[in-house]
Amino acid sequence: MVFATGNPDARIMLVGEAPGHHEERKREPFVGPAGQMLDKILTAMGIARGDVYISNIVKFRPATPRQTTNNRKPSPEEMASCLPFIQKEVAIVEPECIIALGGTAAEGLLKLEGAVGNMRGTWHQFSGIPTRVTYHPSYLLQSGSSLPVKRALWEDMLAVMEKLDMPISEKQRTFFHPKS
Repeated sequence: MVFATGNPDARIMLVGEAPGHHEERKREPFVGPAGQMLDKILTAMGIARGDVYISNIVKFRPATPRQTTNNRKPSPEEMASCLPFIQKEVAIVEPECIIALGGTAAEGLLKLEGAVGNMRGTWHQFSGIPTRVTYHPSYLLQSGSSLPVKRALWEDMLAVMEKLDMPISEKQRTFFHPKS
């Protein structure tokens, strides 16, 4: 089991899909390559990792046959079995904003289906909390950190910062804009 980590008084709660190999070994969410990417995103926002609350829709690494370092998407039943944990975490932390990292988190939290590109760019609600869907940090790694994907994710982070009245510099506003 890999439970959440972070500030129980956080303004922002981030929810991913499920622990992977690295997270299972360290018993902490987002500590592998995707976690390192998430740390960079938070730093760019001017936020320390310890200032947010980080969780996953599923609290265990979904098993696969002959499992080594491979991972798989949790099933709807696995997500449903862990939903009460997320609901309790949200009730305790009372974040001002939730960020659903990837399609699986959006499916588990918001019952949305389809491409993340179609879910992002707008506000949703989970237990009355404004929730933004964006790309999972691992998608940035898989996409070769393409500029359009980086910019789309960053636009979602800017929307979160605006929603929380966080200061945004001109440099932050223009991150990942094409150079002219």
